Amino acid sequence: MRRCSLIATIVELVTAVIEPAITAPFELVDVEYGKIGSDYVLSVFVDKPEGITVNDTADLTDIISPLLDTIKPDPFPEQYFLEVTSPGLERPLKTKEQVEAAVGQYIHVGLYKSLDKQKVFEGTLLQFKEDVLTLEYMDKTRKKEIDIPYSLVSKARLAVKF
Repeated sequence: MRRCSLIATIVELVTAVIEPAITAPFELVDVEYGKIGSDYVLSVFVDKPEGITVNDTADLTDIISPLLDTIKPDPFPEQYFLEVTSPGLERPLKTKEQVEAAVGQYIHVGLYKSLDKQKVFEGTLLQFKEDVLTLEYMDKTRKKEIDIPYSLVSKARLAVKF
């Protein structure tokens, strides 16, 4: 099995097993698996409206860790570290619902192919209607608006404006 498909399979399996156990007020934001340095790390990103505390991550680790042991056959090719953490200020926007919730916020958008000779935009998400993001961004010293079809978005996340 190729590495990319193995990682995708692990992420899908883990998500399916742990998502039902992460209940309100918590939200499963993302699951990532990969090598960091010489170690494999399974990162589980969780959030709640008022933000995640260290105690929250410890409690969620106690819930998630035993669930991972129930996955048979064991999908992990190597030993790994489990990291339960906050998505941080630059939270990924992985679903249409998350993009919709980000209207009015400053975001970073990467595209599969160029629009107006650019593949990356940062700006304020003005609206998300009919699968189109309307983004206000700065082009040198001028404010511009662009409509980005959701189907062209490879990656989106909240961004910090400097």
